[in-house]
Amino acid sequence: MNVTVARLTVRGLLGRRRGILLLVVPAVLLAISVFARNSSADKHDLAVNILGTLSLGTLVPILGLVVGTGVISTEIDDGSIVYLLAKPLPRWKIITTKLAVAVVTTWLFAAVPTLLAGLIIYGTQDTLAIAFTLAALVAGTAYSAVFLLLGVVTRHAVVAGLAYALVWESLVGNFVKGAKTLSIQQWGLSLAKSVAAHGTIDATVAVGVAVPLLIAVTVAATVFASVKLAGFTMTAED
Repeated sequence: MNVTVARLTVRGLLGRRRGILLLVVPAVLLAISVFARNSSADKHDLAVNILGTLSLGTLVPILGLVVGTGVISTEIDDGSIVYLLAKPLPRWKIITTKLAVAVVTTWLFAAVPTLLAGLIIYGTQDTLAIAFTLAALVAGTAYSAVFLLLGVVTRHAVVAGLAYALVWESLVGNFVKGAKTLSIQQWGLSLAKSVAAHGTIDATVAVGVAVPLLIAVTVAATVFASVKLAGFTMTAED
């Protein structure tokens, strides 16, 4: 990890409009959680629905997309990435540093609010808050890596990311059983199920499948992004 690259990345990420979005989306989740806490509906069902659908299904991928693409795509679009690539710094170190910033930011603005929302709605019962927080942590890491890769390989990273998060995961992944095996959201849900009290959370993907896939996708996306960035260097100089 390179401290200078990390500092510049954080400044560019939080100094733009993205910084406002990073605050607004978690605030909405917490506001809904407070409302749910004061409602007369079953708190367990509310917690599972809000944490599973709104947090893990919406907050985590959206913030992962905003942050994952934001740490590098803007620099590529405006050409400032060339100045960074001109430094005697391994490309893999640039990618891993930016990924570290993306992951920590996603954890801060997605996983932490998920924990707070779970505690507000349902307290520590059935370890629901902890389960969904863990799911947000691992899913947020995978999302960050995948969307960082998209930021390197295409100028339409946000569109491609939205297509994956909204079309594939929210529509296809939720209604087509076989597609759930290729869904980061479902992998996170599987991990949450393994941590929560028995029978509390429903998940179709076995945790023994979900965990290796989460690791494989995160590592593969990081490696491929490093390779593509190295190729970008040659293109920029030519």
